Amino acid sequence: MNNALINLQPAKVWQHFGELMNISRPSKHEEKVSAYLQKFGHDHGYETLADEVGNVLIRKPAYQGYENAPGVCLQAHMDMVCEKNGDKQFDFFTQGIEAYVEDGWLVGNGTTLGADDGIGVAAALAILDDKSIQHGPLECLFTVDEETGLTGASNLHTDWLKSNILLNFDDEDEGEYCIGCAGGIDTVADIDYTTRPVPSGVAAFRIRVYGLQGGHSGDDINKGRGNANKLLNRILWNATEKCKIGLARIDGGNLRNAIAREAWADIVVLPEHVSELKEIVETFATNLQFEFRSTEPGLTIELVKTEMPSCLIDEKTHHNLLDALFACAHGVLAMSREIENFVETSTNLASVKMDNKQIHICTSQRSSVESAKLAAAQKIESTFRMIGAHVSHSDGYPGWTPNPDSKVLKVGVETYKRMFGHDPIVRAIHAGLECGLIGEKYPKMDMISYGPTLRGVHAPGEKIEIKTVEMFWNLTLEILKNLK
Repeated sequence: MNNALINLQPAKVWQHFGELMNISRPSKHEEKVSAYLQKFGHDHGYETLADEVGNVLIRKPAYQGYENAPGVCLQAHMDMVCEKNGDKQFDFFTQGIEAYVEDGWLVGNGTTLGADDGIGVAAALAILDDKSIQHGPLECLFTVDEETGLTGASNLHTDWLKSNILLNFDDEDEGEYCIGCAGGIDTVADIDYTTRPVPSGVAAFRIRVYGLQGGHSGDDINKGRGNANKLLNRILWNATEKCKIGLARIDGGNLRNAIAREAWADIVVLPEHVSELKEIVETFATNLQFEFRSTEPGLTIELVKTEMPSCLIDEKTHHNLLDALFACAHGVLAMSREIENFVETSTNLASVKMDNKQIHICTSQRSSVESAKLAAAQKIESTFRMIGAHVSHSDGYPGWTPNPDSKVLKVGVETYKRMFGHDPIVRAIHAGLECGLIGEKYPKMDMISYGPTLRGVHAPGEKIEIKTVEMFWNLTLEILKNLK
């Protein structure tokens, strides 16, 4: 076990979490963890199933006296977001996650921790591992690729689950029950470009924007955090207008569901404009650090000399790209009129990448209103169509409509209040949850989502509050006991 986990309680949960920390499980590469879960089920003598995409279902018989209790499915996703700091030497495919304890939190050391949703998987395994826990017929569903496409839930067989109740372990705030979520869709723009020669006598520079918090493109979209792609583009747009820079390469962000933390661009400039370029970058650094002084204290912008590029992006595409990125919406588009302080619709300018022929811009849209979700995607499409980009959309996924009369919610609220002395918060979230897809396939499924407290998910330094894991564990055991 990782030394940081020794003596943490509940021991079984942390033991299983420690084992998961040493298993490679990036999204779309869950083969090792899927095999591990299947072996776990078989070794314990449980009925264990796996489907063609890698989802795993393990069934545990009811505790004696609970045979007639309603069937319950515990559900968590096995993949994790793999993000690391730029200066961190780490391979998610071959190395175990490193972590340390600080001020009551378990923290990823320069990388994501994988508590999203490794802690949910670990809790389910700990319940499977303990035959003294009181519960009805139990199913544990472990899905693949939640983070980058909801592939596991999308391909879930409609005749797999026998349960009537589902406890989703993918919430990030102790003391809350989630009963609804936003649907989502991705919009991708591909821009063709040609190259032009690098003029003689120019100087080459790299502009970097880094030190941002990033975060989840749903849960954190309303927190006023900077998007590295947008900030870099503001600098490039102004430098193009004033210094006539040439653009050689641009790269920013990584994952569709993460707010971009870092971005850079390689440019060239004539010697007579170098001083002006430096002044522009310095001015933007000062202004942007002031703009984001309360939300991005680590924001850093720098201009450094770099190797001379072999070619530049053609001028028309250079200008079109920067215009479109400037116009491309990012952030909250609408707040809910029914639920206070709840984001209804948003969009995230996730990444800007390029190869030898095209520039690829990935964005994602979310909304708890299906028509608004589609309108947001069309808004982004229209922005990039105006410069001749090839625009495509993912299939998307549905939202989860709240059911305030839910039986499992009632049991959960009463149990929480009895255990902790106050009412839990009941809310919907602006992130996508697999519950939306599971509910579409199993319309009669009664569902809630909850979990321990996580912070900084999808970003290096992701952390989980240790004491809330024990609260989450004890709460789950009581809910299972009371569902009769």
